[in-house]
Amino acid sequence: MQLRADWNYPTSVRFGPGRIAELAAAVQAAGIARPLLVTDPNLARLPMVADALASLRAADVSTELFSDIRPNPVESNITAGVAAFRAGGHDGVIAFGGGSALDAGKLIAFMTAQSRPIWDFEDVGDWWTRANSDGIAPVVAVPTTAGTGSEVGRAAVVTNVATHTKKIIFHPRMMPKITICDPELTVGMPPAITAGTGMDALAHCLEAYCGAYYHPLSDGIAAEGVRLVKENLARAVNDGSDLESRAHMMAAAAMGATAFQKGLGAIHALSHPVGALYDTHHGMTNGVFMPYVLLFNRAIIEDRIKRLAAYIGLRSTFRAFLDWMLALRAEIGMPHTLAELKVGDEQIDRIVAMAVEDPTAGGNPRPFNKRAARTVFKRALEGRL
Repeated sequence: MQLRADWNYPTSVRFGPGRIAELAAAVQAAGIARPLLVTDPNLARLPMVADALASLRAADVSTELFSDIRPNPVESNITAGVAAFRAGGHDGVIAFGGGSALDAGKLIAFMTAQSRPIWDFEDVGDWWTRANSDGIAPVVAVPTTAGTGSEVGRAAVVTNVATHTKKIIFHPRMMPKITICDPELTVGMPPAITAGTGMDALAHCLEAYCGAYYHPLSDGIAAEGVRLVKENLARAVNDGSDLESRAHMMAAAAMGATAFQKGLGAIHALSHPVGALYDTHHGMTNGVFMPYVLLFNRAIIEDRIKRLAAYIGLRSTFRAFLDWMLALRAEIGMPHTLAELKVGDEQIDRIVAMAVEDPTAGGNPRPFNKRAARTVFKRALEGRL
């Protein structure tokens, strides 16, 4: 199979090995003349970023680098990025890296046009209509991990340090104009990061597929994303140079984020506050919560999971799907409990309160109230399925 294609759903995606060579052309096609390349401090020191900058300058694209980003971006990172954007006279952003860099780059491009605080645009109701759409800078996204799918999303996550909460900021024009998905950029990912980001992609696909809302387009994309994870995540973890499995995981990540236009659920509703309070890896945290939430939702989603199990080549039973998930987690070295992430119960009341208020909680197929959040959290802490 030739792993190369041009996609235009939900945005223009240039997919395939070696396509990072098209970065300058993509920037120009997006109408950007003076981009700010936004990445994280670790990537900023790697050859792939130096090579990207060199290719842009060779094409007479004037570019500067901004990398003051935490693993879970905070408002001050976005404020500093907006200041750099304005000081350099930039007219667009290249968001280059994993989820943190992609989200930060999109938020910087979005906030260059705003006079209101970033929290005024949280993904609540129609709050996005408060934004000034004129002047939102265009974005070209270049993911270097296969997990968040932020490269094809209209939202981004930022932590409010005052309240220790992760907030989802949404606007339709936050969608990157062009995305370059080059699996060669993911080859250097360590096994643990490959596993964590892969579980993030699986969580997106699974929650979108099981979600409470009607969206058959998302359901189909999500189901195929789960199949790609089943057949490729362990391969990518065990052999980081396996370009075919890397490519399929990069596709699964984009599919997960495309599918969760339908919504997410309790996995993310719990993962967001835990990540904000304990600074845990988002994908790893999703991976821990996944089986406990699946069992909590079983009465509502069992028939759907049976169909999904059959589609991905398992026996058509809920138990077969759960057993596969648990076996996958074990094979790729995922923790089974929150305790293994150094998360305790000392902030359980706060986590429960934050979880039910998280925007993703409303998409869970079974009503997710404080009692439910407490039950699932305690089971994940203790490892009780």
